[in-house]
Amino acid sequence: MAKILFIAFGGALGALLRYFISGIPYKFTDTVFPVGTMVVNLLGAFLIGFLWAFFERVIIPVNYSSFIFIGIVGAFTTFSTFCLETMNLFRDGEVKLALLNIFLSNLFGIFLVLVGFISAKYVLIFLKGR
Repeated sequence: MAKILFIAFGGALGALLRYFISGIPYKFTDTVFPVGTMVVNLLGAFLIGFLWAFFERVIIPVNYSSFIFIGIVGAFTTFSTFCLETMNLFRDGEVKLALLNIFLSNLFGIFLVLVGFISAKYVLIFLKGR
């Protein structure tokens, strides 16, 4: 039961983070392109890569890892919203923007998982040297 509560609390935090962070880009742009969702997905990709590498070295209790990975990051990333917004772009005849969204989100998402993973390795090396 404790694990479920950890996941639920993490999910609430992740959803709130997604809501606030995805709204920021729209304050600076005037576009139909779903930039807020893409930013959240790319940041989530970086975070999952970083945490993946970090928790290979730093052992934490399973409830905490569930809180972080399933709860926070799981609720934070918005793949289903990405899919819906992409389909809406296709429906609205914005084929180039839909394809751009697919290309950028996937290319940079995969790249940022790798960058997050490598960043965590360097952080761990730095922390070990202290």
